[in-house]
Amino acid sequence: MAFKWIEQASTRRTFLKTAGGVSAAALTGFSMPALAQSAEVTVISAESNANALEVLRRIGADFEKQSGTKVVINNMDHEAHKTAIRNYLVAGAPDVCFWFSGNRMKAFVNRGLFDDISDLFEKEKYKDVLGATAGAVTVEGKQYGLPTGGTMWGMFYRKDVFDEHGLTVPATWDEFLAYGQKSRDAGLTPVAIGTKELWPAAGWFDQMNLRINGLDKHFALMNGEMAYTDATLKPVFDHWEELIKQGFFTPDHTSFGWQEAGAFLAQKKAGMMNLGAFVKYAFPEQDVGQLTFAPFPKIEGINRYEEFSVNSVHIPANAKNKAGAREFLAFFYQPENLAAYLEPAGNVPPRNDLPASKDPLVNAAVESLKTVAGTSQYYDRDTDPDMAQAGLVGFQEFMAKPERRDAILQRLEGTRRRIFKI
Repeated sequence: MAFKWIEQASTRRTFLKTAGGVSAAALTGFSMPALAQSAEVTVISAESNANALEVLRRIGADFEKQSGTKVVINNMDHEAHKTAIRNYLVAGAPDVCFWFSGNRMKAFVNRGLFDDISDLFEKEKYKDVLGATAGAVTVEGKQYGLPTGGTMWGMFYRKDVFDEHGLTVPATWDEFLAYGQKSRDAGLTPVAIGTKELWPAAGWFDQMNLRINGLDKHFALMNGEMAYTDATLKPVFDHWEELIKQGFFTPDHTSFGWQEAGAFLAQKKAGMMNLGAFVKYAFPEQDVGQLTFAPFPKIEGINRYEEFSVNSVHIPANAKNKAGAREFLAFFYQPENLAAYLEPAGNVPPRNDLPASKDPLVNAAVESLKTVAGTSQYYDRDTDPDMAQAGLVGFQEFMAKPERRDAILQRLEGTRRRIFKI
């Protein structure tokens, strides 16, 4: 689901840790009907950041105090939730659940499992503060969720390592190749990566396809409208193979998860890493200040497109208390509450009226997005889930065995034709 970043005038409200002392009705614009006073709102989250989970629970407690509606928050393991949601949306649905926007959301919308909350958007005038970000939760003109935190993908590096070795941030492909040679001469792996979890490899495909073929062709592939054997993809894999053969990536990367690979960056064993700002969790606290964000290098002379993954929160179609769920979401989505929830994990805010973050990486991403012509989400969010799984496996295999390129692409093309019924 593509959208363009639109900068709008923003107001900076006082950053309150809670909305204590203010009535829920005043905060949300919703009255508190008698039904809500005695009802219960159940929430399923998959928050892996303990501090963010604490804030979410505090928001739930504040809402409970001010509305009289009991809030029950059940937090699941992030990976387990990806499987569980397929079952609980059908039977035993909560009133509110956290998920992903883009194609991941659309898959459930198409099955009638997420509620249309366009009425909440209209009542709270969310489009005014979300701008084009609303597109991440919109299907055929209707909204099915609220965007929460975003992840801006790019190249992260340590300032002190670059200073020590006289490295410069590459802005073009030729500069990137020169950076690789210089970093190898300094005894560094140019780029840290761990593909044990598969998805980090897809980030490389996305970044290069966006810079070589642009957003429209990228989404044609994501939507099953383009073949994986299409000639326009050849230069993407040519560039990728060039990096592989020049030893850009962590050796034996299939054995490492992203956190282990992030540790190589933190330990000054690698120069850069293509990831989101959450790479900071692989760093000792005292070293996080050295971590810096830079856009992926430009390859062709086309508009700049970036990966900006947006998480979201939804009301299941089978929820028992949809009215209470709307009231809770309106409360949760107040600038002060949403800002407090996003701050611990360093997520990029979707609203344009949130206070500035304490995290310079977040503020750098916000500034960078202002010059982006359009965004994708991420490979496994933008295409069909089954196609995504096949693609993730294929991209990891290509990075390990680039000589298998033709066989991999033929296999992916067969999967595309089966899934999209070509």
